[in-house]
Amino acid sequence: MYNLYVAVLAYLIGSVSFAVVVSALMGLDDPRSYGSGNPGATNVLRSGNKKAAILTLLGDAFKGWLAVWLVAHFGPGFGVGDDAIALAAIAVFLGHLYPVFFRFKGGKGVATAAGVLLAIHPVLGAATLLTWLIIAFFFRYSSLAALAAAVFAPLFDVFLFGPNVIALAILAMSALLFWRHRANISKLIAGTESRIGDKKKAAGAGE
Repeated sequence: MYNLYVAVLAYLIGSVSFAVVVSALMGLDDPRSYGSGNPGATNVLRSGNKKAAILTLLGDAFKGWLAVWLVAHFGPGFGVGDDAIALAAIAVFLGHLYPVFFRFKGGKGVATAAGVLLAIHPVLGAATLLTWLIIAFFFRYSSLAALAAAVFAPLFDVFLFGPNVIALAILAMSALLFWRHRANISKLIAGTESRIGDKKKAAGAGE
């Protein structure tokens, strides 16, 4: 029963779209109306407002961290362990991808996944973030950096902690992230993918 509570709470936390909330509070256009139409930090950056993009990034990462941290911190007192942590990780990630508060149209989950990994273990999160930063710095493609980080995240977890149920959850998140980036993969292959910092265009024109 506690696992059900964990799943529902984590999903609801993940369903808070900071891209939409921050943009509304700052008087900006809805991020779903320009660029890729994706409610995430990379698309918010196309508005030209770096502060809004940073707040979106931090907010989406924080909710991923919070959902997992709550279970890891308080779960043992209710007799739940790694399986509940794994469930929270997947549920908060799904909440971001398919938010109940925004008609199930959410972001691609990169920042939320980063928060989840940091909550699981800071070294795991730092290693995955470093992978993202290296690829993003040299190639300036947010999507390519996210895909590379998704490949390495479950490998980092197994290397650090050995095979475990949480690694399976991370692998599932990576698979979902690849699925959400399938259009970006096609654009990367075609050479038409938008780079980090590109200005906003009509919805659907970029990442």
